[in-house]
Amino acid sequence: MRTQTETDIPFMQRCLDLARQAEGKTYPNPMVGCVIVHKGLIIGEGYHRKAGGPHAEVWAINSVSNPELLKEATLYVNLEPCAHYGQTPPCSLLIEQKQIPRVVIGCVDTFSKVAGRGIQQLKAAGTEVTTGILEQESRELNRRFFTFHETKRPYIILKWANTRDGFLDIDREVVKNNRPTWITNEHARRMVHLWRSREQAILVGSTTALKDNPSLTVRDWSGPHPLRLVLDRGNKLPDHLALFDGESPTLLFCSEKKADNKQAEKIVIPANEDPVSAILEELYERQIQSLIVEGGARLLNAFIDKGLWDEARVFVGNQWFQKGIKAPELRQVPLQSEKFGNSELFVYRNI
Repeated sequence: MRTQTETDIPFMQRCLDLARQAEGKTYPNPMVGCVIVHKGLIIGEGYHRKAGGPHAEVWAINSVSNPELLKEATLYVNLEPCAHYGQTPPCSLLIEQKQIPRVVIGCVDTFSKVAGRGIQQLKAAGTEVTTGILEQESRELNRRFFTFHETKRPYIILKWANTRDGFLDIDREVVKNNRPTWITNEHARRMVHLWRSREQAILVGSTTALKDNPSLTVRDWSGPHPLRLVLDRGNKLPDHLALFDGESPTLLFCSEKKADNKQAEKIVIPANEDPVSAILEELYERQIQSLIVEGGARLLNAFIDKGLWDEARVFVGNQWFQKGIKAPELRQVPLQSEKFGNSELFVYRNI
């Protein structure tokens, strides 16, 4: 196995950059980019665009104008080539057939149908295989994919906005109009819609659904709507809420199925079952790899108390409520921060 070299790194970084172009579009497949290099020059490249379509290696190989050069080339890919027949033939077999002598891989694919088999097949064919080039960066790019297959649950992102003095909301029990309380600005809200377009599902509790009447769709960005989830164990939500308008599919987690006009698929959680665990099990069965939890406080804290979260994105707006609904508190130190006008975004990881 050849060690990581300065020559390998920039080509693997190009694979990651290519793969990222399909963020949010490849589920349930990972994001993969591929670069083919001959004598230090890129002669072909490509990335996986959507599930069911050609894999990155196929795009890259087909883009090479002179196929004879493949026999003297190095193929770079950020994830181990597949070795099984799915919707497309195995990429390891294609690489073998094209007689590409060297393959450089970012990280091993821990999905059970791959899990080192692609590397084994390439080595058995006499291909020189180098692994672990920008390995951490490669796993980070596909953290949703790896979390789903290694922990049997979706990658969980907690999201909320709080004031400078640590409140999610005013006490709207004493407010007549009962309207949503905006803490952040338009730029931050647009970013939230971008996030929604990249994740597969989004969850709120019944209090947020009732008080804010959110649509949980992508309105200020282009992209697919996430699967909408609402937890309503008390069966108290009325039919007219935006979550039940049929614009996008909705799963309603409730204590019992009742006859109503809600356009939602109802999933019963018995009283003796933990709702967080039940929701995550349902999403795993549906092959949902990522989930945004948008609150409110009780739901967010339920995930935090169980340690069932991977990332938290917290906006802090330039407002002071002095009293109201307290925001969740995290023990972790934020890994990064970014300004959004008069608001600031803090990103945490549960590590």
